[in-house]
Amino acid sequence: MGRFEPIRDAIQADADASRGAHMDIVYIEGLTGQTVIGIDKSELHDPQPVRMNLAIGVPSLRACVTDRIEDTVNYAAVREAILGLLAAHHVQLLEALAEQIAQRVIADFGAHWVKVSLEKPAKFEDVEAVGVVIERRRSTATASPRGGVSLAWIGRGYMPE
Repeated sequence: MGRFEPIRDAIQADADASRGAHMDIVYIEGLTGQTVIGIDKSELHDPQPVRMNLAIGVPSLRACVTDRIEDTVNYAAVREAILGLLAAHHVQLLEALAEQIAQRVIADFGAHWVKVSLEKPAKFEDVEAVGVVIERRRSTATASPRGGVSLAWIGRGYMPE
């Protein structure tokens, strides 16, 4: 049983209750990459391993019916984007990197909800891993289903009510 299997039903129930709609989850478990991250001088020059799990929630994936990759979150594309981010980011804390990952998944892959678990498995000899888990939701007032902004409120009277 994978790490996210026990929580998928709870996520679905939460999504159903708060939105009145189904939420489907696409996940990536155990993605490992190399990046320069940390605040200790010993961490600021050489890449070190990081490991992550992602749960990406979207309302009822059309791919369940159409069987087309265009109608789902392409986890291969998400993986490539994250590996690119690991090579190019300029932050020191896992928290900030997790935030960048979450925002990228929301903006570029149409996620309505994302959970990012990010850890350093080799930080201390006597600890299996240290890390952070964050959850982020797309702003329902300004988000389009595939990223970007679909409506920006600039004041009353400018848009039909």
